[in-house]
Amino acid sequence: MENKFDLEAFKAKAKQEKKETRKIFLDLKKRKAKILDQEFAAAHDEVFAEFDCLSCANCCKTAGPRLLQNDIDRMAKHLRLKPGDFMDQYVKVDEDGDWVMNQLPCPFLGADNYCSIYEVRPKACREYPHTDRNRMHQILNLTEKNASLCPAVFEISRKLKAQ
Repeated sequence: MENKFDLEAFKAKAKQEKKETRKIFLDLKKRKAKILDQEFAAAHDEVFAEFDCLSCANCCKTAGPRLLQNDIDRMAKHLRLKPGDFMDQYVKVDEDGDWVMNQLPCPFLGADNYCSIYEVRPKACREYPHTDRNRMHQILNLTEKNASLCPAVFEISRKLKAQ
């Protein structure tokens, strides 16, 4: 993938290929867990060797991370706010009862796609898109959803299909 990423073209392609993505993930659910983890790790490394998240940042624009108390405390401290004040200003409870950012795009995302709190970003942001973790079987439904949001996950799924 190239640096000048066309996010709108990706969204159209992901929508057009939604049924194909579904088929891929149904197949992935049939694979042995250990092998699936190895395949995801290899595809993750291959895709991210070429893809620059700063060319896209769609995750920061469209999907708010679940925030943990440690995340809130760390970000508040960084911004020199009390955790309660940080929550009042930046956090809401979503339909699942989780703490999430109260606006999208993320208020810490700059016009250049850089995160102004990158060094203290939430755990969910540090680990996104979760394609290099163990026990991928546990999050295949989330990963399928992420394939429509993240071009790297979309490409990883295509590489896994070919195996």
